Parts: sequence; structure tokens; C-alpha cells
Amino acid sequence: MLATKDSPTPGDGDETEHPLPERIPRHVAIIMDGNGRWAKARGLPRSAGHRQGTENLRRILRAAVDFGIEILTIYAFSTENWSRPRREVRLLMRILEMVIDRELKELNENGVQIRHIGELSGIAPRLQKKVKQACELTKNNSRLILNVAFNYGGRDEIVQAVRQIIRDGVAPEDVTEELISSYLYTSGLPDPDLIIRTSGEFRLSNFLIWQGSYSEYYSTPTFWPDFDKEELRKALVEYSRRKRRFGMTQEQIEALEKENN
Repeated sequence: MLATKDSPTPGDGDETEHPLPERIPRHVAIIMDGNGRWAKARGLPRSAGHRQGTENLRRILRAAVDFGIEILTIYAFSTENWSRPRREVRLLMRILEMVIDRELKELNENGVQIRHIGELSGIAPRLQKKVKQACELTKNNSRLILNVAFNYGGRDEIVQAVRQIIRDGVAPEDVTEELISSYLYTSGLPDPDLIIRTSGEFRLSNFLIWQGSYSEYYSTPTFWPDFDKEELRKALVEYSRRKRRFGMTQEQIEALEKENN
């Protein structure tokens, strides 16, 4: 599934000839939106869009490695997606199981560490087992961390974290932002530097709402099945133009950069 810089990716064209910015985000998160609209525009059933979107993940994983991204978080299935037609929900579950069966061996061989973020409750026991096995098999890999947000909701994540903090008997005065972060699914990982949403929408849809508080946001009208390596490069270039101040003035940022250099 993953190509190196010396092995071109079929169908990606010559986009690797375009220069990359020097400042590459360490952690990129993607809201993979537009599968249904991609299919509708082609007179195809929604299922075709979901399958094509799954195939597209292959080239984005390759591109992430080529571009030097360390952590990729993908929004695969939200807690709100259970309200979709039952037939579509069953299809999405089958697609996840198919991806694990078909791709796990190669992902592991290529050094991808798979992490599940979200709730396993409510998912069929057989699929739960496969998700756990995939995470366990790849836990020591370090080439790329792939967070799969499946049955995930940002508000629910915070609720679960608060409940666990209470169960652990933490005193109110000891509750800090750092403590809450340590109880989230992404504990131990840096917050996303860049959140990308495909299909032209401008909302987070309950995705990483705690972790994304200071992330740069990038929206593209391109539907997810068409979001290729060149589209990812464009997002990285746009990210490199942003000034991330985290509440400080530009003068403070420049002073810090000068101090660090």
C-alpha cells in the first residue's frame, strides 16, 4: 500500500515535482467527506462512493509518508452516522472489516501503527475483535501513526474522559487542561496541526473538538474520492503560509523563534 519516494504512485501524475514547503505539519487530521455526492454526480449508488473513498485512502497514506507527516487521523464513522439508513451503516461496517482483512498485513509490513479512537461498544463483536487485533499487531510500528476515528464523537469523547476522571477520584482543583488531554483517546499524541475537510463544507462535525482548538483549518471543494496527493500538497502549502500565534502577538512569536534558533 505504501510507496517510497523512489517508487512512484500510479495515477498521481508528476505532482511530486512540485516543491514542498519547509514547514510540514506533524499531525494532519482529515474529515473524509463527499463520497455520496461523488457517486451521485456520476449516476452511481452511494455505496460506490464509499468504496471509492476507501480505495483513495491508499494513496493518501502513501502521500503522507512521502511528505513526512508523522500522524494521520481520519474520520471514518461518527457517532451521528448511526442515524443513516441501516443498509448504508451495514455497508460501512463491512467496508471497515474488508479493509482490515485486505490491508492489515501490508500496513504492518510498511511500519504503520494503527490506533482506534472512539467507542467499540455497539459494533459487532467480530469487528471489535478485528479492530483490537489490528491495533495490537501494529502497536510497535513507527513509520506513520494512523488514527482511525470510528464510532467517534468529540463531545462523547469529552464526556467519557470526565466520567473517568470522576471515577478516578481526581480532586476538582487538580483538573487541568493537561489532565483532561491525558484522558482522551489521543492521549500521548500532539494535537493536530492541520485539519482538512473535503467536499467544501466549513464545520468540524464533532471531530476532535478539544484537540482541534488551535489547529489550522483547510476546506477544499474536492470530494474525498478525488482528493489525491496533489490536493494534499496544496493543503500543506496553504498551511505553511499560516501564522500560528496561539494567542500571542507576532512580535512574541518572532522572539521565540529567534531564541530557539
